[in-house]
Amino acid sequence: MNQETLNNIKDYLIYLKEIGINELPIELVRADTEGLKSGGQTYLSAEQAGRLPEADDTVWAVHEPTILRTLEDVRKMIGDCKKCRLHQKRKNIAFGSGNEKAEIVFVGEAPGEDEDIQGKPFVGKAGQLLTKIIEAMGLKRDDVYIANIIKCRPPNNRNPLEDEISACEPFLKEQLRIINPKIICALGTFAAQTLLKTKEKISSLRGKFYTYEGIKLMPTFHPAYLLRNPTDKKYTWEDVQKIMAEYRKR
Repeated sequence: MNQETLNNIKDYLIYLKEIGINELPIELVRADTEGLKSGGQTYLSAEQAGRLPEADDTVWAVHEPTILRTLEDVRKMIGDCKKCRLHQKRKNIAFGSGNEKAEIVFVGEAPGEDEDIQGKPFVGKAGQLLTKIIEAMGLKRDDVYIANIIKCRPPNNRNPLEDEISACEPFLKEQLRIINPKIICALGTFAAQTLLKTKEKISSLRGKFYTYEGIKLMPTFHPAYLLRNPTDKKYTWEDVQKIMAEYRKR
């Protein structure tokens, strides 16, 4: 393998590390004086980028890392994820659902009990309200994409911890990169704060457009909050109308 190929691989791994992905399955095959020996399927961490062999007497055949092109690719990369403690009690990973080419993506906090059972986001009572909101926008759930910051249910629906968010956020980043929507609607405090990297309360953030990786982002109240505080539904409707006004500009 020539030095240019090695440098390209290093650059790619460094890029993955920068966006929060520290492991990616690739195949490594090493050739020594006895001939080729397969290393099989393994994981090469981004930290290992600086330790890839230089052009010496050892020959390395490195198959190009699989570029994540589809949501299915991301789901395969997640596999049976054990990057944080939440895997210990989960029933299913709630990866995401909807249109892979959606122009609007809704991002919530984390799965609840119903989502944990079904392995899909927003299928419980909060999900039923979200469906009504989407339909009031003149859309169907199949027209949009729905995901969460966290893909495994926190015990007793507690708030996600910082290390859990850090472990799971890279997967959401890849989902959003692949979908490349026109608008993101961040549902609730944790979704808005995570995507916008702020500690501002959702009551202060909502109602205004922000930018996430070049994509317009509108924070609003989480449907679960609206179930507890129905008088605030009017504020979410105001936010949704702004989303639709922006959506119609396409």
